[in-house]
Amino acid sequence: MARPKLRLPLIQNWSCHNCSGCCRQHLIEITDEEKTRIEKQNWTADDGIPEGQSVVVRHGSGWRLNHQDDGGCVFLNEDGLCRIHAKFGEPAKPLACRVYPYALHPSGNEVTVSLRFSCPSVVENKGTPLTENVQELNRIAKAVTEGKKLKTPPPEISSGQSVDWSDLLQLTESLDRTFADPSVPFDVQLHRALFWVNLIGEMTFDAVRGERLKELLGIIGEEAAIQISSSPEPEQPSRSGRMLFRMLVAQYARRDTASDLSTGWKGRLRLLRAALKYARGRGTIPVLHEKFSDVPFEAMEQPFGPPPIDTDELFTRYFRVKIQGLHFCGSAYYQVPFVEGFQSLALIVPVVLWLA
Repeated sequence: MARPKLRLPLIQNWSCHNCSGCCRQHLIEITDEEKTRIEKQNWTADDGIPEGQSVVVRHGSGWRLNHQDDGGCVFLNEDGLCRIHAKFGEPAKPLACRVYPYALHPSGNEVTVSLRFSCPSVVENKGTPLTENVQELNRIAKAVTEGKKLKTPPPEISSGQSVDWSDLLQLTESLDRTFADPSVPFDVQLHRALFWVNLIGEMTFDAVRGERLKELLGIIGEEAAIQISSSPEPEQPSRSGRMLFRMLVAQYARRDTASDLSTGWKGRLRLLRAALKYARGRGTIPVLHEKFSDVPFEAMEQPFGPPPIDTDELFTRYFRVKIQGLHFCGSAYYQVPFVEGFQSLALIVPVVLWLA
C-alpha cells in the first residue's frame, strides 16, 4: 500500500517526556491479534509482572491491557517506561499506545494529523516540531491505514450541504486563518470564527466552488473582522441553558481511569448522584477529579474577570491544531457536520474557564 501523504499542524511541537500519564489515565483496548502477540511474549516475574497477574483482561466484547493496583498499566515500570518497548521495541506495543497522542483522520487522498491535549507535553508545546517527526508519523500512518479505505467522503458543511475535499479544505484553511493573527485577542478571534461559521451554515454551495468559494471566504473573513472588532459583551444564558452547560461541564470534569472500574455499581451510583447535582446547580459541586476542591455552585455564577494573558497562546494553539487536523467534525467527531462541529469545539472555552 502506498504511503499516505500527511497534513501536519505546523504550529505544534511534541516529543514524549515519559510522564507516564497516558499509561495511567487511559484504558488501552487491543485487538485479538495484539492480545495473541502480547501473550506469546511470555511475561514473568523476572520482567516485573507479578506471578499470576494477567496482562490482558476482558473489556466488553473485546480486550484491554490490565492495570496495576495503583492504576498504572501492567507494563508500566518503576521508571515510568513501557516494559514492552524496553524488551521488544516500539513496534511490539499495541497500536493505540504507538499512536497516542497523535490523532489521524482521512482528508481525501491524504491523512491529517492532530494531537490530543490530554498529554501534558502537547499542552506545554514541548519537544520537536511535528515537521521533524515526519519519519515517525509516516510509520504510524502506515500502521493506522493498513488495509483501510482512505478515500472517504468529506464531512458535510451543514445538514444536507456538502462540497468535495478540495473545497472542504479551503473552508478549513480559511477558518484557521481566523486564529492566525497574534495581535488579535483570542476571544475576538473566537467570536469572529463563530460569526464566520454561522454565516457558512446558512449558505448553499451548489454553484460556489473552487475560485468562487475562495473569493467568498475572503469576503466573509473581512466582514467578520468589521463586525467584531473588540470583545463582545457576554449574554446571560437562560436557566435551561445554564443547566445544559453544567451537564457538559460534568462530562469534562470526569476522569475515569482503570481504578474506577473496580468500584462497579457504587462508582456508577456516585456518577449518577453527581450528574443530578450538576443538573440542579445547588449546594457544593461534586468533586470528580483529584485536582478539584469543594466549591459552591453559587460561587461559579459570579464574574471572575478576564483569564490570565498566557491563556491566549494555549487556546489559539489548541484551536488551530484541532482545525488543521480536522479533529472537530466528520469521521473524527461522530460524523458531525463542519458547522456544528466547530460550534461544539467553541464550547470548550467556557467549559475550561469554568473548571479552571
